[in-house]
Amino acid sequence: MTTQHSKRPAEALSERNSRVVSAVKLHRGPMRRKTGLFLAEGANSVESALETGRVEELFFSLRAAEREHELVAGAAAQGIRTTLVSDRAAEMLGETVTPPGLVAVCRVVDVPLREVLDAAPRMLAVPVGIADPGNAGTLIRVADAVGADGVVLAGDSVDPHNGKCVRACAGSLFHVPVARSRDIDATLTSLEEAGIAILATTAKGEVDLDEADDILRGPVAWLFGNEAHGLERAVADRATHRVRIPIHGRAESLNLAAAASICLYASARVQHAAR
Repeated sequence: MTTQHSKRPAEALSERNSRVVSAVKLHRGPMRRKTGLFLAEGANSVESALETGRVEELFFSLRAAEREHELVAGAAAQGIRTTLVSDRAAEMLGETVTPPGLVAVCRVVDVPLREVLDAAPRMLAVPVGIADPGNAGTLIRVADAVGADGVVLAGDSVDPHNGKCVRACAGSLFHVPVARSRDIDATLTSLEEAGIAILATTAKGEVDLDEADDILRGPVAWLFGNEAHGLERAVADRATHRVRIPIHGRAESLNLAAAASICLYASARVQHAAR
């Protein structure tokens, strides 16, 4: 094993080691906010974190080192501290039923909204009050897949550094800019002032998605409502357009992740065709 530790017999750190204990505390939101650090678990997330230079330390179990030898060796070659831990410590660092034994301590990724807007984005995903970390992670992954320029978590939204969200992103958290903006009205005003058309997804929107190509050719920000309640009426009313997804079958509605996937893909199709 060609890591920093291979030159001498490596002793696996136990779950009682102070560095392991400190890292385990990052499962909690207050500690992430205090330290500006979070955990990325599994090969996909760790590889993306390494590519973007956000890793402070990489913990790995013996089995993970055998399975992900190149990843661990590559981290060590970058000068990142790579640390062998016991199976029990790996279980505590992970949050899944069968922990992968590969966990990176990373610097948080969220950026100010102004930074996202200064880059003259053509397409943004703006979930409002998104509460489920799995849905948030899936939405960030979709935004990355279609080439969106950023995700803005507006209102009282889940922490994108939550472990379940990070896993659902499958590495995309490190690929697409993510901003958090608690004040919904201020967020909408900033989008308007940046010349971005705000599109609210609602079941009774006046614009059919299939007929929205002219709108989608310009810069757009898609608003997606809370999983349980959708978009508040006042928020939808502030949008430039309210867009409905035509449902041709018997399903009453679509969940957040499905609706976001359809709308963002439609947007990407039009914008790429216009290039």
